[in-house]
Amino acid sequence: MRTLQVPHVESSTACKIAGPWPTYASFRNLPERERWVLYGSAKAYRQALEDQGFVMAESYDAFIKRVTDEMEL
Repeated sequence: MRTLQVPHVESSTACKIAGPWPTYASFRNLPERERWVLYGSAKAYRQALEDQGFVMAESYDAFIKRVTDEMEL
C-alpha cells in the first residue's frame, strides 16, 4: 500500500473556514449506533478538508464537543 504525500500548506496561505458549521442536532433521534457512524463521518469530512490545506476557525476540541453535544453522544 502506498501513502499519498500531501504537501504542507502554511497557515498564512491556507484558506481559513470560519463557518457556518453544519449542525448535527437533527441526528439526535437516530439510534445510537447510527449516530456513532455519523460522528465518524463528521470527523472524516473535517480531516479531508484539513488534508486539502483548509484551516478551521473552530478548534478540533470545540468541534468534537459541539458534534457530540448536538448528537447527544
